Amino acid sequence: MQIPRLHPDTIEEVKLRADIVDVVSEYVVLRKRGKDFVGLCPFHDEKSPSFTVSQTKQMYYCFGCQAAGNAIKFVMELGKRSFADVVLDLARRYQVPVQTLLPEQRQELQRQLSLREQLYGVLATSAQFYQHALRQSQGQQALQYLQSNRKLKEETIQQFGLGYAPAGWETLYRYLVEDKHLPAQILEKAGLIKPRSSGGGYYDVFRDRLMIPIRDVQGRVIAFGGRTLTDEQPKYLNSPETELFSKGKTLFALDQAKGGISQLDQAVVVEGYFDAIALHAVGINNAVASLGTALSLEQVRLILRYTESKQLVLNFDADKAGTNAAERAIGEIAELAYKGEVQLKILNLPDGKDADEYLHKRSPEDYAELLKNAPLWLDWQIQQIIQRRDLKQATDFQQVTQQLVKLLKNIVNSDTRNYYVSYCAEILSLGDTRLIPLRVENLLTQIAPPPATYSKPVSAKKAWGASKSPLPTSHSPLPTERSLLEHAEALLLRIYLHCPEQRQAIIDELEERDLQFSLSHHRFLWQQILEISSNDVETRNFASPPDLISRLQDQFLEFDSEIGLISHLFHVDEKNQKEILRTPQVVQAAIACMDLVMLEKRYRHFLELWQQTDPEAEPERYQFYYQAFYAEKIKLQKIDRQRLFSITELL
Repeated sequence: MQIPRLHPDTIEEVKLRADIVDVVSEYVVLRKRGKDFVGLCPFHDEKSPSFTVSQTKQMYYCFGCQAAGNAIKFVMELGKRSFADVVLDLARRYQVPVQTLLPEQRQELQRQLSLREQLYGVLATSAQFYQHALRQSQGQQALQYLQSNRKLKEETIQQFGLGYAPAGWETLYRYLVEDKHLPAQILEKAGLIKPRSSGGGYYDVFRDRLMIPIRDVQGRVIAFGGRTLTDEQPKYLNSPETELFSKGKTLFALDQAKGGISQLDQAVVVEGYFDAIALHAVGINNAVASLGTALSLEQVRLILRYTESKQLVLNFDADKAGTNAAERAIGEIAELAYKGEVQLKILNLPDGKDADEYLHKRSPEDYAELLKNAPLWLDWQIQQIIQRRDLKQATDFQQVTQQLVKLLKNIVNSDTRNYYVSYCAEILSLGDTRLIPLRVENLLTQIAPPPATYSKPVSAKKAWGASKSPLPTSHSPLPTERSLLEHAEALLLRIYLHCPEQRQAIIDELEERDLQFSLSHHRFLWQQILEISSNDVETRNFASPPDLISRLQDQFLEFDSEIGLISHLFHVDEKNQKEILRTPQVVQAAIACMDLVMLEKRYRHFLELWQQTDPEAEPERYQFYYQAFYAEKIKLQKIDRQRLFSITELL
């Protein structure tokens, strides 16, 4: 709306009444320190609090980014809002009469401001009406449902203002419009009634439903959720979007939970209204509900205002539907989790379908223990990938590896990615610790393709400002290494397809060095080959080259994009025939090229870990990483001589 110039008296009155600690606390978790309050600055990223709020001076100041000002400026800067808009908002909150410089503008301004106030008023009155109806004879079924089915005590029913919408088509309409003389247009704007499609008049949106008020952070009713007591669909009906209510920007019970979230430094997000209510009823008061939608960035940022560690736990059903709901609810916050900007955890309850049912059978202490041990989202995803998979089977191993690589590629933070590379390597090693470094090689190679050039590593002296042992001469691969790798892998696959006498030798070489194909379309073809070979071993009917190629082509009928990248491998022209005639040498050269890529990736991995380790704080780890990357460097120099001859001359 167009806001006229505000009278200075109004501005000064707002400054006097709007306590800066009260205002800032809605957005930042503040801790008392001496006479002042401190917290994490909302204007820049930081791990240690440098944001100070002085209640005596009514000012804030950040020692990190030098942001400073009063309560009005704080809200302006944080929400990117205009001065007049913020003053009006604070004036409504602290009940300051609004005046303008021009008297003729006051009436229009008050009319515009009164719309929101009327909406708040009519929703509050409706909530009282529904609560009263719950205690009447017509609401006995709803009350019994709350007490018997949901096992809620009277104080919890009152705490959340639960009520009942009578079954009549115009019950609320008649009470508010005919008895209370409220404008029907306001009820319609509040989402409580709808105009009839034929003829005049209105009808109630909520009828014969258990009513759950939805409140804003300040505790004002802004909408309702209605649960049916019959077989009517939908089971839950929410208010439509209004001037006050936006589903994607609201979290149920946040007004009740914000104190608990701040105190426990953790927020729990459940799927349903009654899950949140049940948790609060047993004293777990840091729970909110997502209103059944994927969590939006606005909702997440709303929660994270109250937790310093940015810890968020999603607790949805433990069945397949609950798993899907968790994945759906994550929505836009996945990117924040990959970046490490939120500590996202997943809690799947073992006994009950949801938190409400679980608490009917188990104690709040049991739930709190599960909450404490809830896995991080990335760990949960890894468990979802490997569950019901037999990693001793080639097909399952390949599929799990591909999914883990896809997951690891999304992790932005290098420290986090290094940790999970090692973690996944342990899983894929199946308990054989000797295989972990090799699995690390494979994963790192697939996460990021090898670069065309190899930059000289940063010296230890530059990294830590102290003299260290000299590094070995840096390795500089040929500019065409990417194309050589693709050519080498393609040749190896072509030989396998057309030369059955070389198949076992190729498998032995790959297994001995624990190598995998680096390029995705080659890995895909190799996976299909392994599946066919596995079936042949069981039937002892080994495919001849034409049969193997024919069966592969049949399998690829549904993979148009993949077949386009590998179809040339099924044919042998004059040039290919010459290459195949030198099969043993070509196999060795191709294997050497693949091995080279693995070694380079591992070299860079250990070098990065070494450079990130403080030699004074962790001398043993520092020395271990140094020896590891140095050893890989020696291997690189040795294989480089083989590559310079074999690959360039044979390929």
